[in-house]
Amino acid sequence: MFRACRPVFAVAFLAAVAASASAAEAPPVALMKGDRVVFLGDSITQAGAGPKGYVTLIKNALQEKHKDLDIEVINAGVSGNQVPDIQKRLERDVLSKKPTVVVVYIGINDVWHGEKDPSQGTSKEKYEAGLRDVIKRCQDAGARVILCTPSVIGEKNDGSEVNDPKLDAYADVSRAVAKDLKVPVCDLRKDFQAYEKEHNADNKESGVLTVDRVHLNDAGNKFVADAILKMFGD
Repeated sequence: MFRACRPVFAVAFLAAVAASASAAEAPPVALMKGDRVVFLGDSITQAGAGPKGYVTLIKNALQEKHKDLDIEVINAGVSGNQVPDIQKRLERDVLSKKPTVVVVYIGINDVWHGEKDPSQGTSKEKYEAGLRDVIKRCQDAGARVILCTPSVIGEKNDGSEVNDPKLDAYADVSRAVAKDLKVPVCDLRKDFQAYEKEHNADNKESGVLTVDRVHLNDAGNKFVADAILKMFGD
C-alpha cells in the first residue's frame, strides 16, 4: 500500500515545490544604495510629479525612510502615451538615464482611446508585444522592473463601465507578461476594484480615487503611492 501511494505523494510534493517557486519568481524589489528609479507612463504619471502626485509622494517617502541609500527618482510620464509610444521613447527618456529600477504604469490610453475608434487604441497583440519589448530592454540594460496593471476608466463598481471588460482583459495581459518575464506586478486594477467595492457605496463614476474617471485625485495619488511603495517592501 505504501508503494502505491508514493507516486501520489511525489506528485503532491512536486506540485507544492512548483507552486512555491512560481510564487517566488518575482519578489518585491529590494532597494539598494544609489538606486535611480524611473517612473514610465502616461498623463497619470506625468501629473504624478505634482506636489501631491504619486511620484512625489513616493520620492518623499523613500528619501525619508531610506536617507542612507541616496535614491534618485525620475519622472518619465508623457500625456496621451500608449505602449507603442513608450517603446519609441524608451531609449531617450528612460534607458539614457541609466535606471536601476523602472516602474511601468501604462495601459489606460491603449484601451480608452480605442473606445470609439479601435484604430486610436492599441490591439491586444501589440499591447502584449510592446510590454515585452519595454521590459526586456529595461532588463537588458540592467534595470529591475515593476509592472503596474492599468487601473480604471470610470469608478462604478457594478461592472457597468463600458471599458471594464476590455480593461480587465488588458490587465490580464499585463499579469501574464509579468509572470513570463519574472517581474513583480503592482496590481492596481485589482486594488482599485476592491477599494471601489468597499468605499464607493453610491456607485459614482468619479470622485472617489479619480477626478474624471481616469486621472487621480489626492486620495488616488496616495492610494497608488502606497501600492507601489509596498513593491519596495515599504
